Amino acid sequence: MAIGLPLTVDEMRMADVPQVHEIERLSFRTPWPSYAFEQELTGNRLARYVVARAGIVGGERVVGFAGVWLMVDEAHITTFGVHPEWRRRGVGRQLMVRLLDLAQEMGATRLTLEVRAGNAAAQSLYGSFGFEIVGRRPRYYTDDGEDALVMSIPSLGDPAMRDLLRRERERAEVEEGP
Repeated sequence: MAIGLPLTVDEMRMADVPQVHEIERLSFRTPWPSYAFEQELTGNRLARYVVARAGIVGGERVVGFAGVWLMVDEAHITTFGVHPEWRRRGVGRQLMVRLLDLAQEMGATRLTLEVRAGNAAAQSLYGSFGFEIVGRRPRYYTDDGEDALVMSIPSLGDPAMRDLLRRERERAEVEEGP
């Protein structure tokens, strides 16, 4: 589905933290506190965070966010959220394209994440980008004891992955519109 408003994905700034925390609060049973994002932005040299902004300059609203850490040659998606009113509108796809680009820019050769075993929508999005289930972490989530599935893209440099990213960038440009 098309976004409808201009959408950009760029680096998270300190000024974005209140809106990011609101999305976090609306999206997760145990949200990160806002100071955690502040610490990640100011003190974690291995971390990169991005936001999706909808609207025109000056009237933009943060509608999604995501973060990735680099650990040696592996990038790990630490958090990923889209405002409930903006889900299923292409925001998550554009965030994922940016995370894959970031992972490659940071020198990662593979990418991993954990996702709730019951979150079929997120698993479907990740699967469409080539993530495969490679493990399970029993009782990973402390709020309810739900298992996490470990998903991974084993080779970011694979020609099929480069082709997939090219197609997704083109798709994002069409959804974004003129």
